[in-house]
Amino acid sequence: MPRTLNLTTDERTELFGDFAHDEHSAEAEERWGDTRAWAESARRTSSYTKEDWQRYKAEASALSARLADAMNAGIPADSDLAMDLAEEHRAHISRWFYDCTYDIHRGLADLYASDPRFTATFDRTSPGLATYLRTAILANTTRQS
Repeated sequence: MPRTLNLTTDERTELFGDFAHDEHSAEAEERWGDTRAWAESARRTSSYTKEDWQRYKAEASALSARLADAMNAGIPADSDLAMDLAEEHRAHISRWFYDCTYDIHRGLADLYASDPRFTATFDRTSPGLATYLRTAILANTTRQS
């Protein structure tokens, strides 16, 4: 059963637009529902209020903008700055959802660049951002090992 958000229908629409939460939640649960990360994320997000989601979205948007700024300034995705932003991305996931290990972050990096839905989300900020973030994440995970 897809996990639900502690939000009214109007709040969900206001926050997430036409994003099909139930459909995507069911798909995610099928893929990762037996993991500790899934259980931790479900536990945490079950109590999030509209204001919590607004804070999460604002932080995520600001981080994406900083990544796009770096990319558009020609800063290499394997530079210290880009890797630091990738590390901040990992910490953001850990703060809001689950302990995002470097192995998990590597998997997310591949997902961002291989799943057109994720790619489109990042590339709405700036075309090519999903690939740039993937490269920065992979460089950062290598730097950390």
